[in-house]
Amino acid sequence: MKVHSYSLGIVETNCYIIEGESELLVIDPGDNGEFINERIKKFNKKLAAILLTHAHFDHIGGIDAVVNKQGVEVYVHNEEKSWLTDTVKNGSKKFEAYQLPQVVQKTIPTVIDEGHHVIGEFEFEALHTPGHSPGSLTFVFDDFAIVGDTLFKGGIGRTDLYKGDTQTLLNSIEDKLLSLNPDTTVFPGHGPDTTIEQEEMSNPYLNGFS
Repeated sequence: MKVHSYSLGIVETNCYIIEGESELLVIDPGDNGEFINERIKKFNKKLAAILLTHAHFDHIGGIDAVVNKQGVEVYVHNEEKSWLTDTVKNGSKKFEAYQLPQVVQKTIPTVIDEGHHVIGEFEFEALHTPGHSPGSLTFVFDDFAIVGDTLFKGGIGRTDLYKGDTQTLLNSIEDKLLSLNPDTTVFPGHGPDTTIEQEEMSNPYLNGFS
């Protein structure tokens, strides 16, 4: 598998396209669905599904355009299944004073739970990692994990949005993420990739976890 990263939208959210032998996964199509569709076309492979690490506005803005073109399911945790149409919960209402548009996506998502999943040719584990948001998920593949806004290179996710909680976030990182193989590459929702080992050793927010 290959991981392709695209920084999209006004807050530069990482959208990931996971490339398999004959299929693709899109994770967090945050904006510019037309661009994502063009990338899919260039890969010349079938899109198997869209996965959401969580449903904040900057991770969902391109959903409808991709679904309308590709005809695939969108998977999100049960805690956030209503957020695509709720601007308070998805956070876009909070930022209207900054002239950011309200984000509403009409696609009805499918609920995905924590556990082992197979979608098309892709096999992965979904970990429930709440804190940044109540339904945050981490998707763990063979040697990498897509973590959304739970963990960053040198940082952790903000917890001042709807139903965010700092202690819950730290518990998720300690109990779920730091138990992964230290060599696991971490692909976050914003910024550069890192590894579990690097964050355990040097992330100032995780001091005392090792």
